[in-house]
Amino acid sequence: LWGSHWRHGDALLFALACAQVMYAFVMRPESLPKSYQDFIQKTGPVAPAGYKAVRDCCRGCPVDVASLSAYLSNRRNSNSVKLEEFPSIIPCSIIHPDTNSCLAHNAKAASDTFRKTFPLYFSLTFVPFVVLHLQKFMDTPVRTCWHAVKGAVRSTTFLSAFVGIFQGVICLHRKVASKDHKLVYWVAGGISALSVLLEKKARRGELALYVLPRAGDSLWYILVNRHLLPNIKNAEVALFCACMGGIMYYLEHEPDTMAPFLRGLIRRFLASRISNPGPPSRGASYSYLQTLDAMKKPKLLENQEAETSASEKYNLESIPGL
Repeated sequence: LWGSHWRHGDALLFALACAQVMYAFVMRPESLPKSYQDFIQKTGPVAPAGYKAVRDCCRGCPVDVASLSAYLSNRRNSNSVKLEEFPSIIPCSIIHPDTNSCLAHNAKAASDTFRKTFPLYFSLTFVPFVVLHLQKFMDTPVRTCWHAVKGAVRSTTFLSAFVGIFQGVICLHRKVASKDHKLVYWVAGGISALSVLLEKKARRGELALYVLPRAGDSLWYILVNRHLLPNIKNAEVALFCACMGGIMYYLEHEPDTMAPFLRGLIRRFLASRISNPGPPSRGASYSYLQTLDAMKKPKLLENQEAETSASEKYNLESIPGL
């Protein structure tokens, strides 16, 4: 495949997918599933009121000053915040009203993300390893726990760096520009996705393929909503069929390009006869014909022997002296 031999092609794919997802989260949240929105919102440090103000500002719509004031009323350092109905850019004092330092805010965002997501990543690393390699865990439990902790720390560091870099790019833009633009959040998502380089090489491709469907679905929704693409009925069914056809093709002809777990799972449940062909099944009619052939063969052999002996009996050349 084109680009499959690139050294960091998986990181590039992840960056493009994350750029679309983060842009959609800020500017078009309705294009993402609700569970996806909730996960990003809980992981990040910015309140929904802040994102809504940014969205209204970029679209040129009036900012809801009343809801923004209610949000800032319970925050520290919020007395000096000046609210406008049509601001050119939402300042950092609204993005992170608890502190005036962008650096402190980004560091706290990264540390809070690490604290919130480490238990999740530890369970995702530890439990599957124990279930799939129970005997190995029983033999060396300390080593298994150490590998699980190390993998969880690495994955959590990647996600924490992602959040910190994304917030850092947004704050940096507010330091150097006086007007907001929606593409800033697309670029911020792509730059923050470079934190995937902290992950293991084998995990980068998996993460990219995990985010890619959401990014594609969001992009499709936005393009259809803007009437740049036709709204094709049951297009997801056709896409599913095409994807499954591609998966089955690569399973047969290029199995090394697939993850071992996925390859084994498909071969076990869906493609056992295709990938591991056995002897063809025979019907009842075939068995009946085989039985008839077996019954006829002895008779044919007897007839051939009788004809041979008769020809030798009446063959003059076979009589001695003639």
